[in-house]
Amino acid sequence: MTENLPGAHMRAELNSQPETWARAAEMRTEQALLPASGARIAVVGCGTSWFMAQSYAALRESAGQGETDAFTASEVPSDRGYDAIVALTRSGTTSEVLELTKRVKGKTPVIAVLGDDTSPLVDLADSVIALPFADEQSVVQTRFATTALALFRASLGEDLTKAIADAQAVLDGTDDAALGEADQYSFLGLGWSIGLAHEAALKMRESSQSWTESYSAMEYRHGPIAIAAPGRITWQFGTAPEGLKAQVEATGARFVQHDIDPLADLVRVHRVALDRAVAKGLDPDQPRNLTRSVILDD
Repeated sequence: MTENLPGAHMRAELNSQPETWARAAEMRTEQALLPASGARIAVVGCGTSWFMAQSYAALRESAGQGETDAFTASEVPSDRGYDAIVALTRSGTTSEVLELTKRVKGKTPVIAVLGDDTSPLVDLADSVIALPFADEQSVVQTRFATTALALFRASLGEDLTKAIADAQAVLDGTDDAALGEADQYSFLGLGWSIGLAHEAALKMRESSQSWTESYSAMEYRHGPIAIAAPGRITWQFGTAPEGLKAQVEATGARFVQHDIDPLADLVRVHRVALDRAVAKGLDPDQPRNLTRSVILDD
């Protein structure tokens, strides 16, 4: 890697995802620290971590593991009883996550899933699952978020072999150049892939300052489809609702859908976003107005 090239860290990190997913899938001891089946839990994070929390919550509930809510860390209800809180944060320094952990200390166990195992959250949380091998130098997250979700999926009994193979195939292949040339992007998902759609939109905004939106695929026709037009892309993660493709194409917009694991399709978005950023003369390792962690002043 030539570290002085724009986006060099992001490129190396996104390319390593099949390897980090496989490693997380084998972390059985750490997976056992996550709340047991039947526990009523909240999963919290900020930004990217919040979207991964949404995906984990949907997967856990659909697997019959128990009631699971997802919140941005600043919006966790103070009077709702949970058996545990799973706090997802790459840096372990995000102000809202630290404040929440302090607030519930001694009342609700907090299981921290983090990248930096030297961070302040390590001493505050009741249990810690550290993924330092997935931590990143780029401000724009790729592998930490997806590796945490791989860990969550494996903990629910999923076999990630296909997801890992699909991601590797994406990385070994070549993207359609037109994917990075749209005027506007709408990302859609269903169930657990709604969180991925939100994350895809955030990645494209952060890295390349692009106009992106994200929705539940079933809600897209309730207004947002008005933005579809020639030169724009509607990108579906996973299976699309019946008839949606034809309705999008009738607007002149391009409908994008790949028959692969939705998490692997997010890897494709990572690369498209990076290449789009570099083509615009931007450096997604140091995006405009952003830092690695949001630390608020007292």
